[in-house]
Amino acid sequence: MLQEPRFLSAEQFLLTTLIVKLAVMAVLATMLARYQRFRRILIFERRGWIERLVFTLSIGIPLMAGVTARLLLNYYAADLTLEGAFLAGLIAGPYAGALVGFMVAAPAGLAGEFIALPFAVGAGFAGGGLREACPKEEIWQFTPFVFLDLHKHLWRMIRRLEPNWQVILLLGPVSLELLRQALGTRFGEHRLFYLDSQSPWMTLLVVLAAVLAVATPIKIWNSARIEHRLQEQDTLLLAAKIEVLKSQINPHFLFNTLASVSALIRSEPETARMLITRLSGLLRRLLRSHQHFVSLREELESIDEYLDIEVVRFGPKLRVTKSLDPETLHVVVPSMILQPLVENAIKHGLSRKVGNGSITIRSWRDAGRVLLEVEDDGMGFVLDRLDQPMSNGIGLSNVRERLRVIYGAAYQLTLTSEPGRGTTARIEIPELASAERITA
Repeated sequence: MLQEPRFLSAEQFLLTTLIVKLAVMAVLATMLARYQRFRRILIFERRGWIERLVFTLSIGIPLMAGVTARLLLNYYAADLTLEGAFLAGLIAGPYAGALVGFMVAAPAGLAGEFIALPFAVGAGFAGGGLREACPKEEIWQFTPFVFLDLHKHLWRMIRRLEPNWQVILLLGPVSLELLRQALGTRFGEHRLFYLDSQSPWMTLLVVLAAVLAVATPIKIWNSARIEHRLQEQDTLLLAAKIEVLKSQINPHFLFNTLASVSALIRSEPETARMLITRLSGLLRRLLRSHQHFVSLREELESIDEYLDIEVVRFGPKLRVTKSLDPETLHVVVPSMILQPLVENAIKHGLSRKVGNGSITIRSWRDAGRVLLEVEDDGMGFVLDRLDQPMSNGIGLSNVRERLRVIYGAAYQLTLTSEPGRGTTARIEIPELASAERITA
């Protein structure tokens, strides 16, 4: 017996459309993240016009095809005009967002939906404006789970009396979707496409879907960024290990250390034994360490083994002092990040100095950031040559590149020097406790 066909109710149809819309956005974001060039565009915040154009076309062309499918096939779930334009502006800037908005809304404009073009371009500019005002890492922290922590963000904003960027980023797509609903109701669906709802609850779901359609690609792309950064970190860490090994087990270093052991083995056997222990511990640590991140305490322990050898070699000429904030010792830092700074202080600052020399290692916290400093009172650099160690020195250039890969634009590596008075290298990074999860 034949059954009568069953059709979806208006609410069921809208709910299905919203679910498919989120799936379409997630699939598109996943497909784009698989391409190496697109992933590299996501990594770097400073992008040239070619990278911006590639990003714009990668987003704009599929979304423009989706709007065309909606016009020709009445497939509402493929229309992601608002979400695509706002997302492009948020990731690549206002002009990229406006261009994506223009591309996506062009088929709708040709079909007579005259409000679609200014609305989509405006959404792109809105996303770009938020990008210009918002710290870049806050954008990448915007996830589909922002609603679960919304009460925490609101409480933090009220308690500190300062803007909370997660709340502001949430308000962006919410405001634009409510504006689209108002314009669509006022001028009709033939002038601006929108998903009409028959109840406040369904309107709430439409707004929620707009937020998730923006946050889901950001979550997917951020995971791709982290994966790409870890791959680069593997390469850079291996290069750092090789350079440190070349520096520390070269014949000159070993000869001087063994000569010190030979000279002390009869007169000061305990000191000679200590030197051998430190040397073997140093080489063992370098050869066996595979960790990308360690606590500051562990990093300093590694440096101590190197400095103990150098103190014996240089004798009373070399003095090492530390001024460490105890609260920074649990902070996570990239492994072997201070080692090149200490080596450069001895090799380029103190080895050429006549008389006594000292190295001071400092750490302190300031407004959620950790500052690490290595200072020597050696010969220093001439002012017009100050950038040379940063650009040509293998150790310092590796440190700078690793910090850039790990922290993006959220780090600072500065080198200050005064001829005859010494050099100071300072690293400033976001604070991250060892109990937290390391993701990049």
